[in-house]
Amino acid sequence: MAKYASRLNRIFWILAAAAFVVGLYGLYSRVAFGHTRANYGSYVPWGLWVAAYIYMIGLSAGAFLFSTLVYVFNIHRVSGEGTVAAPAVGLADGAAFERERLEQVGKLALFTALVTLVGALICIWMDLGHPLRAWKLVFQTSFRSVMGWMIWFYSAYFVLLLVELWLAMRADQVAWSSKSALARFLILGRRDVSATALAADRRLLRILGSVGVVLAIAFHGSVGAIFGVVAARPYWNSALTPIIFLAGALLSGGALLTFVTAIWGPEPGSASHRNLMGFLGQIVLGLLALDVLLEWAEFSIALWNGSPGESASIRLVLFGQYWWVFWIVHVGLGVIVPALLLTVLWRKLWAVALAGALIAVTFLTVRLNIVVPGLAIPELPGLEAAFTGPGLTTNYLPSLSEWLLFVWAVGLAGLIFLAGRRLLPIIHTEK
Repeated sequence: MAKYASRLNRIFWILAAAAFVVGLYGLYSRVAFGHTRANYGSYVPWGLWVAAYIYMIGLSAGAFLFSTLVYVFNIHRVSGEGTVAAPAVGLADGAAFERERLEQVGKLALFTALVTLVGALICIWMDLGHPLRAWKLVFQTSFRSVMGWMIWFYSAYFVLLLVELWLAMRADQVAWSSKSALARFLILGRRDVSATALAADRRLLRILGSVGVVLAIAFHGSVGAIFGVVAARPYWNSALTPIIFLAGALLSGGALLTFVTAIWGPEPGSASHRNLMGFLGQIVLGLLALDVLLEWAEFSIALWNGSPGESASIRLVLFGQYWWVFWIVHVGLGVIVPALLLTVLWRKLWAVALAGALIAVTFLTVRLNIVVPGLAIPELPGLEAAFTGPGLTTNYLPSLSEWLLFVWAVGLAGLIFLAGRRLLPIIHTEK
């Protein structure tokens, strides 16, 4: 498995670099031509970039919340023999996890959260009409606005991720410092790795992680609240919307972390690695069931009560021009196939990894099916036919330039992840 992981790592380097290079045209198009080459308009003012933003911010929040299993909720807690019994999730023979490996997954989760946060902020930054005015969100914040609160939550979350990751890697950076100039710089002169110093680091990590739980719930819940408070859009206007966003973040972020752990986790292919993958896979399966339950509740109740605005958007998702996005990509590839893999083949490492990848990748369609259908139903009957002109249509399909900019953001995030894994002690403690 280690050999295959090494090959996959090289393949992902090639894919990330290719995405970055090809996507540069999308970045050039956005900078040179503004929004003129995007297909959204007056009736559908939010498109792929907003959907990509809430998708990647969900990946970040979900991955971070998984890190709290280690740093806040002590799933790694050591027993008298140096291991912790696996939670009762169906793992054979009461498999046990080594503390070091789970802590490395904690670092991997923090780094994944940081990288996907960068990708998300790039997507929403490029969606702004005047990106260079983004500083106004910080220095001229209206705290009566949910979006105003969000920018402060993001800023605090970004700083918290950096500090947590530094603390989690500090001991390893000290070990690397004799051979790495970067490590010598990153330890910031703090070389004490005594038991007392490391215990202090862990206490601080637990405090910061606890604060981070509140922040992650607050900022991703506030993303859902931005949609939920729009009374003019019945499809979004629900107290359940922030909860659905949080459940989706846990699922998609956990699925991404499961896939990442399969390839870049500690000692890929070893018995402890397989046990760890089985543990993560069962958590993802439970979150998938929860997300499906919430989606069923949302859709069935709206169709049952027959509210015109809300049911029209849901019918557009289920039976409209892009029905296949929901039924084939989301339900087929994002729910049914992963559920089968995680129930029938959950002992197979490749099956758990594939299930995580399918859920994480296809979850973009879930976010698109939140953003676009809510806007594609005219607020006034016949509005779309009353006027004609560029942007005066409710039929939205992302343009090539929109897709390429998104590809560029994903490529950049991928390169940051791969470079960070190579240069930082995310997993390995020796250099």
